[in-house]
Amino acid sequence: MNNELLEALNILEKEKDISKDTLLEAIEQSLIQACKNHFGKSDNIKVFIDPETCDFGVYAEKTVVEKVEDDVMEISLANAKLMNTKYEIGDIVNVEIKSKEFGRIATQNAKNVILQKIREEERKVLYKQYYEKEKDVVTGIVQRYVGKNVSINMGKVDAMLNENEQIKGEKFRPTERIKVYVLEVKDTPKGPKILVSRTHPELVKRLFESEVPEVIEGTVEIKSIAREAGSRTKIAVWSNNPDVDAVGACVGPNGSRVNAIVNELRGEKIDVINWSDNAAFLIENALSPAKVISVIAEVSDDGEKTAKVIVPDHQLSLAIGKEGQNARLAARLTGFKIDIKSETQARESGEFEHLDEEGYYEEEGLESEQQYGEQIEDFEDDSIIIEE
Repeated sequence: MNNELLEALNILEKEKDISKDTLLEAIEQSLIQACKNHFGKSDNIKVFIDPETCDFGVYAEKTVVEKVEDDVMEISLANAKLMNTKYEIGDIVNVEIKSKEFGRIATQNAKNVILQKIREEERKVLYKQYYEKEKDVVTGIVQRYVGKNVSINMGKVDAMLNENEQIKGEKFRPTERIKVYVLEVKDTPKGPKILVSRTHPELVKRLFESEVPEVIEGTVEIKSIAREAGSRTKIAVWSNNPDVDAVGACVGPNGSRVNAIVNELRGEKIDVINWSDNAAFLIENALSPAKVISVIAEVSDDGEKTAKVIVPDHQLSLAIGKEGQNARLAARLTGFKIDIKSETQARESGEFEHLDEEGYYEEEGLESEQQYGEQIEDFEDDSIIIEE
């Protein structure tokens, strides 16, 4: 038994996750290469390795001839009979080759073949490990700034957080631990190249999955996300169980769950709202924390989705948000192009009269959801105008 080789293969298999069979194949190829370098050819070389004991033998298949013209491929009848008296002209004889007889160059080349195979397999194993993490969130350690990009240590390899995937104004310190979303894992000759993001909306989704057991279990579904990284995110959730409050589950006791995500995102505001298959209700929820008087949601024949929203005069700026952010995120979340008007603007344009005639308008405003997703109040069906 070749104990030293067996132990070395077991260590490599354990530490680098490279199978013993692959390593044995590499050794076989290295011995064949060594023979080729030593003898000039290797067409007749056979290598036998016992995978259990790692004992190996190298043999040259030689044809028995009367007169030897190629000592690599042929053996004389006299020499063959010294090995076994039964050999005759034309027989094939397996002649053992002592690997210790290889020259220095042949040995070095054989070593290089093994090392190259180990590097290739190690690269494949690393690529497979990190490819499985693609489209997921991982924790990395900040290494250093490379220009305006950030190198993140992911364990066995480094990932790159490019400038356009960083949250504006966010700064990192070396050795700081951060969570990133794995955008893409590429296989390159130098190992896996990993691109990560701090701005992708899926980062928020994955963080909720890690913080909220109901989301992982499938009881609560995240239906839609709209995000402006570093500033605000709106997330619409739905519960498959009537006994489970989707918003409450995501917020957690005293806001503990959502606050953990807010802290990870360095104070980014998060609005958690209830999803509704009714477009008008969904739009009303999405405009939270602004109060809404009425919503008319329409889908044209060509598939264009538009919504007209009326809010109290004092709620107009809140509904639109700073630089239009609230309305913009609500539009992304719902997929509707939203036109918001104040009550005064609606009266001046005559829209209220039309609503009164059709009986769709009720003057009472609606209670709104609070930031971070406090439970929304129940509304009467006639509190919102719905037009499909």
